[in-house]
Amino acid sequence: MSAEAADREAATSSRPCTPPQTCWFEFLLEESLLEKHLRKPCPDPAPVQLIVQFLEQASKPSVNEQNQVQPPPDNKRNRILKLLALKVAAHLKWDLDILEKSLSVPVLNMLLNELLCVSKVPPGTKHVDMDLATLPPTTAMAILLYNRWAIRTIVQSSFPVKQAKPGPPQLSVMNQMQQEKELTENILKVLKEQASDSILVLEAALKLNKDLYVHTMRTLDLLAMEPGMVNGETESSTAGLKIKTEEMQCQVCYDLGAAYFQQGSTNSAVYENAREKFFRTKELIAEIGSLSLHCTIDEKRLAGYCQACDVLVPSSDITSQQLTPYSQVHICLRSGNYQEVIKVFIEDNLTFSLPVQFRQSVLRELFQKAQQRNVCLGLEDLQYVFMISSHELFITLLKDEERKLLVDQMRKRSPRVNLCIKPMTSFYDIPASASVNIGQLEHQLILSVDPWRIRQILIELHGMTSERQFWTVSNKWEVPSVYSGVILGIKDNLTRDLVYILMAKGLHCSTVMDFSHAKQLFAACLELVTEFSPKLRQVMLNEMLLLDIYTHEAGTGQSGERPPSDLISRVRGYLEMRLPDIPLRQVIAEECVAFMLNWKENEYLTLQVPAFLLQNNPYVKLGQLLAATIKELPGPKESRRTAKDLWEVVVQICSVSSQHKRGNDGRVSLIKQRESTLGIMYRSELLSFIKKLREPLVLTIILSLFVKLHNVREDIVNDITAEHISIWPSSIPNLQSVDFEAVAITVKELVRYARSINPNNHSWLIIQADIYFATNQYSAALHYYLQAGAVCSDFFNKAVPPDVYTDQVIKRMIKCCSLLNCHTQVAILCQFLREIDYKTAFKSLQEQNSHDAMDSYYDYIWDVTILEYLTYLHHKRGETDKRQIAIKAIGQTELNASNPEEVLQLAAQRRKKKFLQAMAKLYF
Repeated sequence: MSAEAADREAATSSRPCTPPQTCWFEFLLEESLLEKHLRKPCPDPAPVQLIVQFLEQASKPSVNEQNQVQPPPDNKRNRILKLLALKVAAHLKWDLDILEKSLSVPVLNMLLNELLCVSKVPPGTKHVDMDLATLPPTTAMAILLYNRWAIRTIVQSSFPVKQAKPGPPQLSVMNQMQQEKELTENILKVLKEQASDSILVLEAALKLNKDLYVHTMRTLDLLAMEPGMVNGETESSTAGLKIKTEEMQCQVCYDLGAAYFQQGSTNSAVYENAREKFFRTKELIAEIGSLSLHCTIDEKRLAGYCQACDVLVPSSDITSQQLTPYSQVHICLRSGNYQEVIKVFIEDNLTFSLPVQFRQSVLRELFQKAQQRNVCLGLEDLQYVFMISSHELFITLLKDEERKLLVDQMRKRSPRVNLCIKPMTSFYDIPASASVNIGQLEHQLILSVDPWRIRQILIELHGMTSERQFWTVSNKWEVPSVYSGVILGIKDNLTRDLVYILMAKGLHCSTVMDFSHAKQLFAACLELVTEFSPKLRQVMLNEMLLLDIYTHEAGTGQSGERPPSDLISRVRGYLEMRLPDIPLRQVIAEECVAFMLNWKENEYLTLQVPAFLLQNNPYVKLGQLLAATIKELPGPKESRRTAKDLWEVVVQICSVSSQHKRGNDGRVSLIKQRESTLGIMYRSELLSFIKKLREPLVLTIILSLFVKLHNVREDIVNDITAEHISIWPSSIPNLQSVDFEAVAITVKELVRYARSINPNNHSWLIIQADIYFATNQYSAALHYYLQAGAVCSDFFNKAVPPDVYTDQVIKRMIKCCSLLNCHTQVAILCQFLREIDYKTAFKSLQEQNSHDAMDSYYDYIWDVTILEYLTYLHHKRGETDKRQIAIKAIGQTELNASNPEEVLQLAAQRRKKKFLQAMAKLYF
């Protein structure tokens, strides 16, 4: 051993084996000891703690010399920390069960986004727009992992969770918890907005018939190497941990089933999808075996889901004898067959397979039914009527006169029944402890949406204990922070709980579009708070206004029926309200302004809005500018001053604030902050507001503004076209201040939203086509160019208007066909231009590697010059058959140059129609 090597070994042996607790991540980072640490039997810190710490360190904001907080620097240390976090997750084999159990939503969101980044998923691209079959295996698997986690997180968030009892208040801890809660809510909001896309991605994954691969520690190491050292191994079909097709499909089916089951609460038809996915999961588990290394399904939970689906969507080949007692009871309750319910329980008295808690839950459901008096009349045997009606709970509901009337009605139906029969011992008479009663009442409180019943339950609960705050029973009961302070300030505990729960349940019902229950809950809350709080009374009036807007827009407003005049008056009254100290939700102003724009109340927004509103409410300001811009559209360009004002407002919203920092080497570098705070609102808020608009002209104006803003950047190669684009300024004084990446994403989002409102708007379809053209997706671009022509020409049975198929659009279609190697199509499209482009047509026909049908398209050519060139070309190549086809096309009498112009135009139009219809069948 050399002296130098001995010195190195001595230095290594003198290092501590276990690093100090305060700098263990630095130790792992500098010494590259991560893999050795993870191989320990019980590593401390645990792997999931490593992920949290690595990502926390990598996402720490920096502070400049002026003590200003800056985004985390993108330096080598932070990149290595992120890579180490990914390697730990790879060590855990990307098991979502482990990761979800130990990592918070924000941390896991950051981790999976880093996985998408290193897996070369293009930023800003919708996963649903990507073809999984053509992607590298590790890229496809990263997308699947992210979207599986997305819908699992949505499903998990829908479960009612009982809040933990709070410990001693610590301000720093509470602030941290509040920040994490807000961050989690924001992430959940985004995931829910993208839920339909995630489901489509996972459904597409079930059609894959190839094995996938997920990154391992080794492939992640390869990614960190110099590009020349990797030789493309990380993108090959065998790099990473192999996930068999059946294992992937099993996991995806289970997650989709859970997502569909969760959606079934608002759309019962979806339960059929859930049933299909769960039973497919069972089949796949049987195929691959329950000991699969990469497919971990909770089979007990799966069995529970399958059993629930059998109840909710019973299969036609399953008889009642094959159902479990649970299923039989549920089916009977849903059908109102209460006599069969009692029969099931009597039979179960022999085995007691149904637990006491389940029996008592059935009692509570019957208790609610008894309030409506349909339970006893459904029984045919008077003995059962006596048994139920004599129970102490029913005695409190049925007065003596009502009970006598019920018995008389039953006597007429069953004259032979012996009325002296005594009631049987009820199975509901099983005693329960106080703690069980409280738990059952809390469970009923969570489920109930009847204001009167909620009040009764709270009275019972407060009679049992005075130590509890029952508004904390479910963490799904959320009241906006601007209201919670006022509500929680109510001194009477019962009133405080009742107001909070009524409002929270009303808001939830409004969110899930259960407007009738929301109205009942809000009306009860309004009646309650009117007695003691004018402030909360106005709050409830505001919320009821918002509910009425939602109700109209989701109901008769969908068919174009105008809202009643009193609703418009109430909206104006809200916008003009100047009551001091009233807590206001920004979303109400947002919905009110969108409501006025959607129903063309532009005159009010333009001329009658009070000045103080324009200064204090950004949504009113935005609505006023949009309404005024629309009003000025017919006038000359010089009079469109409002358009310039609107342009400047949107440019400011899409700007970034820039700050300079002097480095250690003395050089000044530019640091960008993603969103400026100088605009009247953030870009995300603007996008949220726009997605509440439905009026086509308003959407067209907004789209044209963002398209123009997209086009003014210096490095733009292909402009996007839009209607009314000429009303906007053609330049920006400070291009560096605009976040053009965010603008491009916004344009895509807006077009997607606009097309969801009206998929047949040719102007929006052209914008979508231009976007695909600008991003080199030529097949998709042709699809939308053709669709735009089809919707305004009765599928090309009429001529496409020239303002739709402009020369620019035709030239882009030509370029798409050229780059797709469809050269005969190029030559045909050259005829569509106002001046036929013979140079491009001849050049394309010279190509011999055309991917289209070539000579079968000759019947679509009406220009004799092009046909003559084809004849010459085939003769030169010795292609006799094709030359004859071209000669036959020339010989058609309707193409004779001596024909009248009308005949030639008709011949051209007929060929245009047939060609475009053939193209549509090819690209649609």
